[in-house]
Amino acid sequence: MDHVIAKKTSKIKSKLFLVVSSIIGIYLLVCIGIGIYWSREPDLFSVTDNAKQAAASLNIAPENIPVGFTTVETLKRISSTLINKPGGFLTNDMFPPGIWLDNIPSWEIGVLKQTRDMTLSMQRSFSRSQSQSSENTNLSKAFESFSTAPTSWLFPAAEERYAQGIDFLNAYEKQLLNPNNADGKFYARADNLAAWLGLVETQLGSMSQRLAASVGQQNISSMLQDTTDFVTDKDKVTQTPWFQIDNVFYEARGQAWALSLLLRAVEVDFKDVLAKKEAQTSLKQIIRDLEATQQTVWSPVILNGSGFGFLANHSLVMASYISRANAAIIDLRRLLEQG
Repeated sequence: MDHVIAKKTSKIKSKLFLVVSSIIGIYLLVCIGIGIYWSREPDLFSVTDNAKQAAASLNIAPENIPVGFTTVETLKRISSTLINKPGGFLTNDMFPPGIWLDNIPSWEIGVLKQTRDMTLSMQRSFSRSQSQSSENTNLSKAFESFSTAPTSWLFPAAEERYAQGIDFLNAYEKQLLNPNNADGKFYARADNLAAWLGLVETQLGSMSQRLAASVGQQNISSMLQDTTDFVTDKDKVTQTPWFQIDNVFYEARGQAWALSLLLRAVEVDFKDVLAKKEAQTSLKQIIRDLEATQQTVWSPVILNGSGFGFLANHSLVMASYISRANAAIIDLRRLLEQG
């Protein structure tokens, strides 16, 4: 009798184990499928079409779109994509499958950095007639909202704060569309554009160094031996840890995605300045290099081969585009700063 009971108990345990294993297996397969879908990067979009559609929804004729409208609408679309793409904002996810993903959260960080820099430039430069004029309150609040840590998931949730930032951009846009509102201005001057490009230059320069560090870099440091001689110290090798290679790569893709769109918007709103400085061709080349970084990555993983080895090094390829764009931005900024 005891033998029969033990046998039945064993069968029940086996069935229970099979059921639980099946549920867990199905759950993991669903999470993997959702994770793959959520990891798709958003495509580039036409900033002019986006601005025209927004203007049409506000009953504004294309020829009456004010200066600055395209830049604001592009920034709104970029930040909206950040929180409304498939899966939403994933950097602060605490549960599967979001917590397992790292490529698209790194992409989000890159987009967020460019969003913050443009909002800051609009607050400090584009919306002010001179350095002594007051800041636009809505832009100040928008920058404060976008400055929320991306890992914040509760009280406040990062995506909620970023949504508030978009609301403040909407409020500034309404001021911009009201010709009688003295606070709603967008000054498309060469010095304002150069100031923003200075922030871009810093971001891309840092990004280029981090990408190049995928194969290790020797940084030669010097220290002062006495009042007359410099003595070379031992070389220090800087190398990105192998488990962070893909994170740096996708952050660069995110920055390049957002920046290429913002530059296309700038091409519209600052067209008179760019024409006066004969800088349209330079800007187009920068945009072309940045858009080249958005090509499809056919490899299932980001490869980290040596510079001239058998395997590709995706980070070095990305670094070449970023470095070229950054060098051209430096030249463009200098051109804008000339009288």
